[in-house]
Amino acid sequence: MNPLLERISVNPKICFGKPCIKGHRIWVSLILDFLAAGHDIEYILENYPQLKREDVLACLAYEDLLGQARHLDASVEPMTEEEAEDFVRGMENEFNQIEGRW
Repeated sequence: MNPLLERISVNPKICFGKPCIKGHRIWVSLILDFLAAGHDIEYILENYPQLKREDVLACLAYEDLLGQARHLDASVEPMTEEEAEDFVRGMENEFNQIEGRW
């Protein structure tokens, strides 16, 4: 696992359970929105001086982790119902393990 992910926190009692930068109430999605809008890391750090470069990189690592979980290779043969159920159970287990680390 990417060690940067330790900088991200998911707690249902903080910010409605949205992923945040640990120790701050700054949503991962906010940082990603800045980056998607074309702002660079320096811009974010100027506007949020309490953050470190690694915090911004952690947001990208978190998004990458989610993207990997959502990736679907279109060349894959369709699954049987049983295979789909096994896949969903596996993804739920993986998600619960990840969630338990934060």
